[in-house]
Amino acid sequence: MENKKTYYISVGAGEIMTTPSASPWQFKIQASDDEITRLRQLFDSNQANSVDDFLRAHVPFVEYHNDSTNDIHDENLMKVYEMIHQLGDAEARQHIESMGILNNFTSE
Repeated sequence: MENKKTYYISVGAGEIMTTPSASPWQFKIQASDDEITRLRQLFDSNQANSVDDFLRAHVPFVEYHNDSTNDIHDENLMKVYEMIHQLGDAEARQHIESMGILNNFTSE
């Protein structure tokens, strides 16, 4: 079994911190190095995707629900919340469940 450490997550900022006082955070999780690497990849993917979103924003006739960059961002965000739900403490799980964000979401 891999050694798990405590991390503090800020979803909006895409931050993963090892100390609670480093920056504002919303969720506390216990994760292995591999799990944190996967979470970082999801955050990084959304950051890279934001450049495409910016470029698309200058094309006014493409609607949000017909834009593949938005689909990628939304799917990554769902995966982030799913990981936090799996790895988070009771408060994190309860908060995500109260949001209803994972209802009807199934990761691949």
